[in-house]
Amino acid sequence: MIRTIVARLGTVAFALLATLGSAGQAHAEAHYKIVTGPERGTYIQIGADLAKYVAAPAGIDLEVLASKGSAENVQRMRYEPGVKLALVQSDVYQAFVDMADAGNDEAGTIIRPLRLIMPLYNEEIYFVVRADSPMNYIQDIKGKTISVGLIGSGTAQSGTTLYRLMFGGPIDDANIAHLSNEDSLAQLIAKQIDVAIVVAGQPAKLFTDMNPELLAQIKFLKLDPNAPETVRGKQTYFTDVIHQSSYPNWLKEDVPTWTVKAYLVTYDYGMRDTVGNLDRFADSLCTHFDDLQARGHPKWKEVKLELPPLSSGWKYYPPVERHLRACLAHRAAVAQRPQPRPVAEEKPKPACSSEEQLLMLCK
Repeated sequence: MIRTIVARLGTVAFALLATLGSAGQAHAEAHYKIVTGPERGTYIQIGADLAKYVAAPAGIDLEVLASKGSAENVQRMRYEPGVKLALVQSDVYQAFVDMADAGNDEAGTIIRPLRLIMPLYNEEIYFVVRADSPMNYIQDIKGKTISVGLIGSGTAQSGTTLYRLMFGGPIDDANIAHLSNEDSLAQLIAKQIDVAIVVAGQPAKLFTDMNPELLAQIKFLKLDPNAPETVRGKQTYFTDVIHQSSYPNWLKEDVPTWTVKAYLVTYDYGMRDTVGNLDRFADSLCTHFDDLQARGHPKWKEVKLELPPLSSGWKYYPPVERHLRACLAHRAAVAQRPQPRPVAEEKPKPACSSEEQLLMLCK
């Protein structure tokens, strides 16, 4: 009888160890993908930071994938196997929501199951022209030949939407080009186009990696705060500044421009393993957020660990939202705790005088 009980206990213990072992393996073997942006853009660097400082400590092998940009990322987030995270511009996400609300079934099928993890940072919208161009302000681009970025990129969405808002109509078909960032700048310098629009968080590798001789041949257009075109653009976009310190060997002064918000996006997953992995990702994001700001791309310093209210049609991913809100509450509680008073340093005793020595008062 005793042998039977011992044998059964041994079997149960072995099964428990096997279960724990397989659970550990499941965590270690979680292999997910994040879709980002062009090879020399900011998104791909942000993705690499998430893989290194957040996913890896959570036991997730996060593969960072390049892409054309936000519109492609939304499609791949919805349909590509293994893609669990995506970086998406706010105007692109809103465009899908608007199309779905207007009755576009495909847009609804794509966007309605997607969920937000959190907002990230503002991306600057660069309007690039040749250094010898008579254009100085963004409103000067009306009627010019413009590259707005590849179809499927967030740049294309931002460029065409801003143009429509500012000037009350689309760019003429004869004046629009859909080129990559690199090809846009090459054709700009070669005088094949007049304007190249680029969306990237500063400092952008596209410009920091450029040959100084090529940089000398281009300039950024400035946003005029008093122009009526600027007033109309503010219906959807916000204003910001390209800092001289982002490109210290090139820019002579800050350049005001437009900006668009970047978001970290996922899907409304319900599978237990996926939910568990993304919960650990959220906890790791909270734990290692300071590492991201200290060691990641400079744009992380602009990111606030918060979950602000969302526009209609936008939703946070509930499991991750619960973990992040718990994290925010904990961080707030820690910040409100009274700090211990610093211990006063003991002052060094003065040297013993000869009189004190005679009286044996020195210790």
